[in-house]
Order: sequence, then C-alpha cells, then structure tokens
Amino acid sequence: GRGPARPRPAGVARAVRRSGGAARGSRCEGGGAGGVHQRPSASLRPLHSSCRRCSPTRGSQHRPAGVLPAGRELGTITLRAAVRRLRLLLPPAPGLPAWGGSSVRFLLPRENNEKSVPQLLIRDLKFEKSLTKLMFSPDQENHPSKAPVKYGELIVLGYNGSLPNGDRGRRKSRFALFKRPKANGVKPSTVHIACTPQAAKAISNKDQHSISYTLSRAQTVVVEYTHDSNTDMFQIGRSTESPIDFVVTDTVPGSQSNSDTQSVQSTISRFACRIICERNPPFTARIYAAGFDSSKNIFLGEKAAKWKTSDGQMDGLTTNGVLVMHPRNGFTEDSKPGVWREISVCGNVFSLRETRSAQQRGKMVENETNQLQDGSLIDLCGATLLWRTAEGLSRTPTVKHLEALRQEINAARPQCPVGFNTLAFPSMKRKDVVDEKQPWVYLNCGHVHGYHNWGNKEERDGKDRECPMCRSVGPYVPLWLGCEAGFYVDAGPPTHAFSPCGHVCSEKTTAYWSQIPLPHGTHTFHAACPFCAHQLAGEQGYIRLIFQGPLD
Repeated sequence: GRGPARPRPAGVARAVRRSGGAARGSRCEGGGAGGVHQRPSASLRPLHSSCRRCSPTRGSQHRPAGVLPAGRELGTITLRAAVRRLRLLLPPAPGLPAWGGSSVRFLLPRENNEKSVPQLLIRDLKFEKSLTKLMFSPDQENHPSKAPVKYGELIVLGYNGSLPNGDRGRRKSRFALFKRPKANGVKPSTVHIACTPQAAKAISNKDQHSISYTLSRAQTVVVEYTHDSNTDMFQIGRSTESPIDFVVTDTVPGSQSNSDTQSVQSTISRFACRIICERNPPFTARIYAAGFDSSKNIFLGEKAAKWKTSDGQMDGLTTNGVLVMHPRNGFTEDSKPGVWREISVCGNVFSLRETRSAQQRGKMVENETNQLQDGSLIDLCGATLLWRTAEGLSRTPTVKHLEALRQEINAARPQCPVGFNTLAFPSMKRKDVVDEKQPWVYLNCGHVHGYHNWGNKEERDGKDRECPMCRSVGPYVPLWLGCEAGFYVDAGPPTHAFSPCGHVCSEKTTAYWSQIPLPHGTHTFHAACPFCAHQLAGEQGYIRLIFQGPLD
C-alpha cells in the first residue's frame, strides 16, 4: 500500500552510481519518513556500528548504534570494533587481562549527541584503565628499562649446547655473569695469627669472610675479608650449596646422560674458584683459586701448598689447583694457544707443579696476571671452562646463524654417492639422534655418504670401512653439527669435522681447537673436540668434508 518512491535528485543519483551504494546525505534505503540521515565517514566507521536502519537488524529508533538517546546525560557503551583495532596497535600490558577477554568499556562525554558522534575520535574516549597504563608498566613509564650489564659467560667444554639431560637451575653448560643489583665482592683486610680471640671470632662469624691457612696443629693464620662495593663475586664448584653460583661436575667424553658423570669419582673441588668482576667499566674480571663456603670461610689444610709472601701476606694453592690459559691474539681467527699457568688463592700466577696435587709450588710469573680475557680457558681438574667476554660474544655467530648455515647446506641437497638419496643434517633439537638422512663420513678421506653397508667386512669388526669413492680404509662415523656458538672463532661455513667424533664446524674453528692442549688427568695434556671432549685423532685432528651435489 506504499506509494511510489520520490525520485532522487540528479546529483545524488550520480553519487550513488559512483560509490556503488547510498550516497552521503541521501535517504536511508530502509525507506520511511524522516529527514536526511548523515552516514558516518569511512575513517570513523571502525569506532561505532552503522546505522540501525541500514543494518540487517533494523532498530525502532533512527540513530546510529551506540549513541545515547536524548535525555540521558551519561552512558556506557561497548565498542567492539575499537577493541579490534586497538588489539592490533597495543600489546597486552603486564598484570592486565588480555585483549581477547571481556570487552573494553568507554565513557562518552556529557555533551555527546547525534550531531557530535561523527566527529568522535579516540582521544575523546576515556578508558576505565588509561591507555598509558595499558602501554607501559609504572617502572617503564618513570624509569626507562636498561639491559643489565653482562660481564661475560662461562661455557663448559664437552657439551654441544646443553647438558645431556638438559640445563637445570645452576647446573648447566653455559653460565652468564651479570652485574648484581647489589655488590657482593670482598677484599682482604686484617691478618690474625693463630689461637687469638680475633681469629676465632673471624672463623665463627658467618657475616665475616675469611681465609684460614693451617700451617701446623699449633699455628693457623686467618685473613679477614671486608665488603668491596666496587666488585661482584661469582663462585664456581661442585657443591650445590647456596654460595655456589655455577655448579660444575666432571666432564666425561661423549657422555649421553648425567648418570655417566656421577659414576666417576669427582676430582673437582666443592668450592673450586671465584671470579671477581669490576662493577665499573671496563668491567675487568679476575679469577682466584678456592671459593667461600656456607660459613663464608676458606680452609687450606696442612697438606695444601701455602707460604708467606715477601710483603708478609699469606698465599696458597688448592689441592688439585686451578689452571688458566690465555690465548694469544684473543679469541679470533688468528688466535694461537698460550701457556698454561696456575692461579693461587690470592690471584697470583705460577708455573705448573710437577704433578697436579704436588705440595711444591711452581715459580711465580710476575709479568702475567689473573685477569681473564676473551677465550681464556679455566681448568678445574675434571672440567674445563671457556670464558667469553660480552664484547667477544657480540662478534660470535648466534644459534640462529648456525641454523641458517644448516638450512643452507640442506638446501644444496647433498647426495649419497652409493644410494643417491638426499642427505640432510637434523635440526638443532635432534642433534643427538641419528636420522635416516644423516650424513656419514669416512674419516681418512672426508667423503660424505649416507649410511650403507657397502664395504662392511666382518674381519674389520665394523670399526673400519672401505670408502667406495677412493678405496681408503678407516672409521665411518655420522656427522653432527656443532651447536654451541660460543666455541666458534669465526662465522665461516661448516666445512670441516673433528676426528674421530664427527662434529662439524668452520675450518678455522677446527684448526684452532686442534692445537689447544687441554689438561687431562693429573699431568697429561691433549687436544680434544670442544663439543664432546673426545681426544682428537689423526694427523691434524680434523678433516675437510667432500660433499657430492645432486645429479639433476
């Protein structure tokens, strides 16, 4: 019964044809009486719903959704479109509910009405929780966050990125030393001779650090240590007591579980050594033998080597000693091995003893110090640690870089010359599991194959195999990528492998570690793979890998 619709003005009709819909300023398509309805502009549409008369569910009142009806002074609306836009712009703040939960509520100003809605902007809306609190925590707002100062990292040799059963708490393969919130360093102060009340008090006082030198049953020298506000102290040892920051156990070459190391009687001291770092630039780190126990004391018994220095101070060595080697030319492509030295309790440098636990100390080396540098090696008689400075680590390839190199090798699709199957290094997470596509290598020649039984003769007991490419006979082992980036001296491609373990890394990295004599036992040294601690074999200790590309 409705009459024919009134014709549109020519200008409005042209606007409708150009835009493909109702023109701004035109009547609503819903029909009915009423004045011309002003549609919200495109830039403001995400801030509120479209006209109810233009939406599939038409309302009884002709007004944009969310606008307060006349007569209400203040109201609360839920703007889900605004939430969707803000979700893209603002990350969820700590301590506040995530965006995906309940809707955010806005308060409209008192004077808002139909005419003012099209000019509504985000800055006119008031959060019940302000935008500032959503974007920044109070600490970030008042105090811009600063990255903590890193002194360096200690990396245990013999582990390929983590312990066999995973890193847990203070027991891990890599330990970072950061600037402490409050200094805990100590420095020597007062010296007490045996059996005096002051000496007894210093030993029994748990708030007083001290070192006790037992010269005989009747004579003991106690050196008190006081707080040093300019240094931070970090302690390393086998003990799991609270004073130890980094728990280290004996490294067994090629161990696949922590139980392998626990079955061996440990030669590492419970409180092996301590590292003192300057809290101010250049953040110098120095190493000292022995660490303070739970009573803040260090006891050197009668059997430990000890002596009085020329200036009247006491010094000594621990039972199995703490050895340090500083590489020449730093830890770079041009690095050369240095000379192993022993560090005393007071940080003095000595030549090595005849045996590891001999009571006669070596000669003092006055032109060398206990200051650690990038690439310094620390041996605790059972485990060897690599010290990397923060500056040195910034030049070291990262795990992401090593992963990119792995993917680049796999993208080249190396093939097995016998089975013609494509080879691929497994991912970093599966670095200890032999995969069916795992590359294998003949250590005498370096030819890379997939696993096969060609040339496997019973008289060789499965240890040596004949290479089908060059007929050389030698060990046939799987290849593993070296995943501990801290051991790399450069960012070169993984083209060489250690022998006999098969760990793959860059050429200069294999060349460097193959010439480093690492302490073994109480009086021997030999080169070893840093990723598994296996003693290197062969003329060089490493080989160049020869891959065969795809035939297509």
